[in-house]
Amino acid sequence: KSTLLRILAGLETPSSGEVVIGGKTVNAVRPARRNLAMVFQSYALYPHLTVLQNMMTPLKLRDLSFAGRLPLLGPACARAQHKAIVEQVRETAQILKIDHLLDRKPGQLSGGQRQRAALGRAMVRKPVAFLMDEPLSNLDAALRIHMRSELAELHRSLKTTFVYVTHDQAEALTMSDRMAVMMDGEILQLGAPHDVYNDPQDIRVA
Repeated sequence: KSTLLRILAGLETPSSGEVVIGGKTVNAVRPARRNLAMVFQSYALYPHLTVLQNMMTPLKLRDLSFAGRLPLLGPACARAQHKAIVEQVRETAQILKIDHLLDRKPGQLSGGQRQRAALGRAMVRKPVAFLMDEPLSNLDAALRIHMRSELAELHRSLKTTFVYVTHDQAEALTMSDRMAVMMDGEILQLGAPHDVYNDPQDIRVA
């Protein structure tokens, strides 16, 4: 499942077949040019940066020149762009209800807050799709259930494609509009969760 996500992201090369995003084949397109956002199981936040700085990073890399990214010179030589980036980050933080945590570092956050910060860093770029690799598996059971509903609500409000990898059946059935059951690198069944659950096409799916 994770290999499939890496192929979509462009981090692995498929041995056959095509990756099509928005009707366009992207096999030869570099990962940075696919406009996808990946959210990892480990959050992958920079520990020495604040939540604000973590969320600003993808926008600075995309929108600023080398000089504009320098710590001291950057804010001075690209003041308007820096201001726009901070504004964009604050708007995203408000959606995720972490605007009061922007000055904290990852080590000062709870698991759920760290997960939201990682989501925020992915969201600010307004990607065409989010690739999520078991993003809730590091959380305790109660928080995992809470974050499930938050992610589902976020999916509805953003109206953006989420490709979500999980081995948790309850998570897959409750969060998705369309689900694929995979085993040994093969898709056994693809369809609406209700149909897959009530009409399994394979004994392994059942």
